[in-house]
Amino acid sequence: MQYKDYYAILGVEKTASQDEIKKAYRKLAKQHHPDVNKGNKASEDKFKDVSEAYEVLGDAEKRKKYDVFGSQAQFANGYDFDPSQYGFNGSNVHYEYAGGGDHSDFFNMFFSNAFDLNDLFSQARDGGRSTHVYEGGDLGDIFGQTRGGARAPRVHNGQDIEAEIELTPEEGAAGTEKRISLQTQTGTRSINFKVPAGVNDGETIRLKGQGHAGSNGGKNGDLRMTVRMKPGRFTLKGQELIMNADVYPWDAALGTKLTVDTLDGRIAVKIPSGVQSGSRIRVAGKGYPFRAGERGDLYITVRIVNPAYLTAEQKTLYEKLKETVK
Repeated sequence: MQYKDYYAILGVEKTASQDEIKKAYRKLAKQHHPDVNKGNKASEDKFKDVSEAYEVLGDAEKRKKYDVFGSQAQFANGYDFDPSQYGFNGSNVHYEYAGGGDHSDFFNMFFSNAFDLNDLFSQARDGGRSTHVYEGGDLGDIFGQTRGGARAPRVHNGQDIEAEIELTPEEGAAGTEKRISLQTQTGTRSINFKVPAGVNDGETIRLKGQGHAGSNGGKNGDLRMTVRMKPGRFTLKGQELIMNADVYPWDAALGTKLTVDTLDGRIAVKIPSGVQSGSRIRVAGKGYPFRAGERGDLYITVRIVNPAYLTAEQKTLYEKLKETVK
């Protein structure tokens, strides 16, 4: 069974007001509602999680019980929670499906009519423990303390955080510094990091220990960021860099030399006479520089453009040219 971090699901702090929780719920519920995302299983599952989270955090009494359990257990969202490891087994754990919705096992265990968290957290009554839910102790017994002495709490390593970063080919080729904001169980955290030169589209950058925090001495998870290349001055396609070059009609007809900016600085490129719009000119070895030492080619796509304004003399010349091709 997985522990549900309802605060993380709604994207709010544990100190959030009821009004902030309601606003977060309404925003996410609208975004992931099945009527808006028909056939999208991921959105359907997210909508269920959001609805369940609000059912607990939107109810002051349920939220209070949930907060008490969470502060003692110190679980992170998604961690496996096995009741049998805390003194519960098939004979002393009884929960039924909570009515009114499609809930997770976590919700059904702790918020159904047959299971009362007050019983879970209660002390012995009349010389014995409450047996409605479990046998064996209070929260101290469950999460680390026993009558016979101290028992070390379970160690949980933090989960990895998966994210994406967008880079232009210029940034990826030269390397750059980036800043990313992360939503964790403890709140929003910003991280500055360096992107190595020559990083490739789809490559993963791993920052060790920058994921979700571990508990009870467990290691922090990692931050794993997938690189996505977006167009800048260049577009990256495999190892090729592609850029556009605008050429006037007379230069396209007669041929010219064009100065273009590459990753290595400005170079002169010969435009052959009679070039057509959409033609590509290859410049070997001026493409994307990968970390493996490989270097692609640069392709310049010719776009024939007309000047936005023509003088009277230029218009006359165009008229004469027009007459020659009739």
